[in-house]
Amino acid sequence: MTRGFYIGRFQPFHNGHRNVVETIAEEVDELVLGIGSAGDSHSRHDPFTAGERIMMITKSLVDSDLVTYAVPIEDLERNSVWVSHVQSMCPDFDVAYSNNPLVIRLFEEAGVEVRQSPMFNRDVLEGTEVRERMILGDDWESLVPEAVVEVVEECGGLDRIQQVSDSDSNGE
Repeated sequence: MTRGFYIGRFQPFHNGHRNVVETIAEEVDELVLGIGSAGDSHSRHDPFTAGERIMMITKSLVDSDLVTYAVPIEDLERNSVWVSHVQSMCPDFDVAYSNNPLVIRLFEEAGVEVRQSPMFNRDVLEGTEVRERMILGDDWESLVPEAVVEVVEECGGLDRIQQVSDSDSNGE
């Protein structure tokens, strides 16, 4: 049995993430999804709580045959011990998936096999694009699984990101 690890902020979980999970599923029996920056929420960059992101992931993958575990990972701000922190928070895993140069380097230094994860339509299926569309009131729903739309509606996420993105000063 092979268990993989895939980390992201998932702010929000979008169709690019789902496509990556589906591709990784061809190589592993189980997948741990590390929810990075788990302590961050209620900002333009990180509007959703770790719990809301767990709901997005779990509901989006409910019909998948892949066994998944969504695990919140809080930031440490100490790169030299980050991998051991991740490992202490997660079920054991055999291989990590990432395209982030720092994450790749840290896992490799810790002796963990790293595989590059594929990217899908990255110019549109990217968290910043989804969040900007949410803020502007443009179509963001087509970029995320239906379950994510439901979670965003349930938690008032659209109002939240629009409100926290407003400036309280003139000219900004």
